[in-house]
Amino acid sequence: MNDGTVSTHDNLPAELLHKNNAPVFSLGGKIYELGNREGYRQFWTIYHRPPEAEYRNYLLERRDSLIPLDERSFKGAYYTPLAVVDKAYDKLTETLGHNWQREYIVWDMCCGVGNLEVKHSNHRNIYMSTLDEADVDVMRATKTYVAAQCFQYDYLNDDITDDGKIDYTLTNKMHESLRKAIADGKKILVLINPPYAEAGSALTKDAKTNVANTKMGSNMQEYGFAKRELFTQFVARIAKEIPTATLAMFSKMKYINAPNFEKFRDTWNAEYLGGFVVHSQSFDWLKGEFPIGFLVWKTYQNTNKKIVFTEIITDVLDKYSNPIGEKSFYNLPNSTFLNSWVKRPKINKQSCILLKNAVSPATRTIDVRGCNWSDNAIGSLYLSSNDMQSVKTTAIVSSGYNSPGGFLVTPKNLWQVAIVFSVRRLIKPTWINDRDQFLQPTGELTEEFKSDCLIWMLFNGSNLTAGADDLEWNGRKWSIVNHFIPFTEDEVNASGRFESDFMVEYMADKIFSAEANTVLEAGKTLWQSYFSQTDVRSVRDELKLNRPDAGWYQVRKALQARNASGDFPLVSFKHFETSYKALTEKLQPMVYELGFLKV
Repeated sequence: MNDGTVSTHDNLPAELLHKNNAPVFSLGGKIYELGNREGYRQFWTIYHRPPEAEYRNYLLERRDSLIPLDERSFKGAYYTPLAVVDKAYDKLTETLGHNWQREYIVWDMCCGVGNLEVKHSNHRNIYMSTLDEADVDVMRATKTYVAAQCFQYDYLNDDITDDGKIDYTLTNKMHESLRKAIADGKKILVLINPPYAEAGSALTKDAKTNVANTKMGSNMQEYGFAKRELFTQFVARIAKEIPTATLAMFSKMKYINAPNFEKFRDTWNAEYLGGFVVHSQSFDWLKGEFPIGFLVWKTYQNTNKKIVFTEIITDVLDKYSNPIGEKSFYNLPNSTFLNSWVKRPKINKQSCILLKNAVSPATRTIDVRGCNWSDNAIGSLYLSSNDMQSVKTTAIVSSGYNSPGGFLVTPKNLWQVAIVFSVRRLIKPTWINDRDQFLQPTGELTEEFKSDCLIWMLFNGSNLTAGADDLEWNGRKWSIVNHFIPFTEDEVNASGRFESDFMVEYMADKIFSAEANTVLEAGKTLWQSYFSQTDVRSVRDELKLNRPDAGWYQVRKALQARNASGDFPLVSFKHFETSYKALTEKLQPMVYELGFLKV
């Protein structure tokens, strides 16, 4: 920070210099010219140069928000807002007592520029380490934590041997006083907001190649898939290095209840002391809406007695850090999850086209899943992960599933498919329930519930089953047959014969509730409206309306296109929407009553 000629801080990683009577910046030994001289000039016509003393340190301490977005996203580094820090300190006082700042040595091994420590009143008890040397330079220059021990330290790589042991002599970066405190078993509080980045594959859109290739990660075989997450790598090293530490950590909630973390929960040994979840939008640059937990744990990694938790209760804070209630999170065996409820049919040697939408072929032809059929198959169910965050991917199609969690639909499993589809779609996703896991039912599934779910699925917007010819994929043309039309040709005045009457036959011996019958009648009226007119060529081409057995997706989209054009008699969806809403409201509470989700 500079007034144009004199620096206000020493030993910062960047300096303002002048070259040819123009300002330039020296950063990391390289000279960078201004990208916009006029913008620089206008900036200093608005603000004092240098900024008033009371603002200088604040600006430097907020360096975190100026880090390039691509760098922050790759590392998964999202810095802790001060309003959330206030709530964290309140929770620490509640769980550890009023004297915790005097009684505990605090180590934050991913401190950034120290947002988490800004509220601490006893800096002599604080050790702060960070991956980036520039963060240490900023803290020293601002003299914010003069009494604290601040040092550069790569916690996931430094002092870790090839076989996973901790050897401080490898780098000699670790302060001797901290090493002694660990060895003496003093009360140590690890207070961290570690990176959230996940390494992995294309199966998770947020996965980042190579980000978790660390020495710690390569020595976490007993933790299963958790080794791909940076924040659980921190937890694993802490468990090895400080087995009786108290851990207070900001993180996503997946380590509490996600299926891929079952081995982690089996291996890690800790007692829950308290915590809260806060809206992810409290944190700058975090994408999506989900809970970030601040949970406090007492770890017991060096004891043989396993502490098992099945439920933890947290306070809930909105994105402004205001309390709005409580939330329970459950640690249940993977065997109880809904994604293992339906037995997957065996595939045969018959190939099928892969779809990415109702009538849109997949763009990939290699390294794909679900491109073989099954005996008597009638379609596929798209699924991804078992929690609420993935419900928007739930759909049924008339061909291969092209999804890692998907499977083929047959007459034998259709009743279960209808239930899985419905319970995953009935409850609206929110940031609070984002990580809730779907469970196998614990209550009695009546025939009425089963048939209600079938009708709800058939008329849902994510029923993407269709009939179409001449779909091009993998070097050939394909046809798909629609087995999901709940009406006969005569009932809807169809333009031709349906290739399949499977659904009519399947529904023939079933008794439907009043709500389901109302939806069926309203749906039939819309299907009749569809066959009463012929769509323009552009709509027929787009929706592949080239055979009579059009699906609910094609019917609905064609009618909407007619309404939008103004060239056809207006078709009202109001009666259908009212009827479908009534069935939805009937089924929604049953998702919880029958045990598919826990409150």
